[in-house]
Amino acid sequence: MKPLAVVALGALAVGLPAQATPAAAPGVLEVYPPPPGSDYYTSFDDTFTVRVRQPGGEWRNLYEYRVMVDLDKPQPASMVTFGTSGPVEVAIQKNNGAVRHVAVRPASRGIEARLVGAIAYLKLDGPANLSVEFDDDRLHNLHLFANPIYPAAGPAKGRTLVAFGAGIHVPPPGQDSFRFESNTDVRLAGGAILKGQVDVANAHDVRIVGPGIVKGGKEGITVLHSQAIEIEGPIVINPGHYTLMCGQSRGLTIRNLRTFSAGGWTDGIDLMACSDVHIDGAFLRTSDDAVAIYADRWDYHGDARNYLVENSTLWADVAHPVNIGLHGSKDEPRTIENLVFRNIDILDHDEDDRDYQGALAITDGDNNLVRNVVFDDIRIDRIEEGMLFNFRVVFNQKYSLAPGRGIENIVMRNVRSSSGNANRPVIAGFDAHRTVRDVSLVDVGGPDRALSLEDIDVGAYAERVSILPP
Repeated sequence: MKPLAVVALGALAVGLPAQATPAAAPGVLEVYPPPPGSDYYTSFDDTFTVRVRQPGGEWRNLYEYRVMVDLDKPQPASMVTFGTSGPVEVAIQKNNGAVRHVAVRPASRGIEARLVGAIAYLKLDGPANLSVEFDDDRLHNLHLFANPIYPAAGPAKGRTLVAFGAGIHVPPPGQDSFRFESNTDVRLAGGAILKGQVDVANAHDVRIVGPGIVKGGKEGITVLHSQAIEIEGPIVINPGHYTLMCGQSRGLTIRNLRTFSAGGWTDGIDLMACSDVHIDGAFLRTSDDAVAIYADRWDYHGDARNYLVENSTLWADVAHPVNIGLHGSKDEPRTIENLVFRNIDILDHDEDDRDYQGALAITDGDNNLVRNVVFDDIRIDRIEEGMLFNFRVVFNQKYSLAPGRGIENIVMRNVRSSSGNANRPVIAGFDAHRTVRDVSLVDVGGPDRALSLEDIDVGAYAERVSILPP
């Protein structure tokens, strides 16, 4: 039996000592330490002043992080993060200019702000991931992440515990990333900031848990050729490429992952040849696809099966909130199947290139067969430019190695967009042998009514497209 190894990593140079997060108790409120040293100033955004308290208690100040959003014209927005196990009140003061109104999204959370002058007051029942927007400004908004309280991790027989306390952390000497091996529990305390990429490769049974921040790497987190991996709670700030890159892995659980990106090809969660995946409670604001599911790509080969993506918020400043199927193999046909997306809020979809439009997109290329996909209870708040859905078998001139093999058995239920200016959705095959077939729509449409077949551009190689009663 491998001996227990415990590694407590305190903050390096200018940080604070590692601390165990206390166990959850009724009404616990955690305010995390701000970044130490010069990082306090370089990471700070002064657009808002944010305070939090337990109901009727003493107000406590939060640190306001600067995050960059929107590839088209990168803009600074704000983010605050804290922990709570019960109700809290939040006061958000906009520091410059008059304020006429404020909105809290996703609207499905039913949280209304009370505006007093330039201060918005919110009441939360518990953890939430929200966007607070003054006068419809969605580029310079406040992202408010109220985290659950993560109990301290105790030593476990046969496992390594790596604990990052509040403060700044850099990779070990001689390494350019944080690398974790099999049977490891990684804890990221609130206020911990990892400057560099987090890597899990050729490993199994790794858990990365806690509301710490990952920033500064080419990727945020990579999971490659691995299995039984859990990631829960981190916030990834402006990685150079993907937030979470998963290649040829299975048994992935991703909970409460939050991110921001503002560069080219800065997707959120990209999964290549991965199976048995559960994504729950994510908040992804990206400048490319928020969630992308492929078969083969680069050094990762195989089918993609058995996905559940639920209870999440997706915000694509550019490209698709959901994109399925573009990448595969020219020589070995692959299958992408058994995907369920449910209880999803899409806050925005903005893409001017018609080939890459679709808040919900199945873009089938590279000899992939995409089948058995369910979209259920999806709320699309705004389509700035794009379309509700886009299901096509394609040969993409830029990325494809071959056309897709086909799309079949797609069900959409309770999918509604609040936007009335979207382009017509598309369902289209490639040729008589590479078709789209058996697509069923139940209560799918815009703000005023459900779609009919006359509202959809159904191509010649699409078969058995049906509008069914609720």
